[in-house]
Amino acid sequence: QVQLVESGGGLVQAGGSLRLSCTASRSIFGINRMGWYRQTPGKQRELVADITSGGTSRYADSVKGRFSISRDNAKNTVYLQMNSLKPEDTAVYYCKATQVRAIVDDVYWGQGTQVTVSS
Repeated sequence: QVQLVESGGGLVQAGGSLRLSCTASRSIFGINRMGWYRQTPGKQRELVADITSGGTSRYADSVKGRFSISRDNAKNTVYLQMNSLKPEDTAVYYCKATQVRAIVDDVYWGQGTQVTVSS
């Protein structure tokens, strides 16, 4: 089991920056993929960015060049640096951990943190 706790959300003006943190209850060294997703009312949760244990990252097209994901295994923490924020980035942001298994992967979610970008 892994508990994930997000922090760093809040209210920011368009063009501003925020850094989200996701801290796990145990070591993330062996967790295959850590990611950030976001969700707005009435829409499906969507991938924002994720990063593998080897450091390979991928991003949604809408955030490329503005957001950056990183992981600090020593602190059991994954970060999402968000720059040049836009009102359309407003959402609840969730942290996800995926541990690949032979048959069914273990997937864990955090409780979410609200990000609101004002115009």
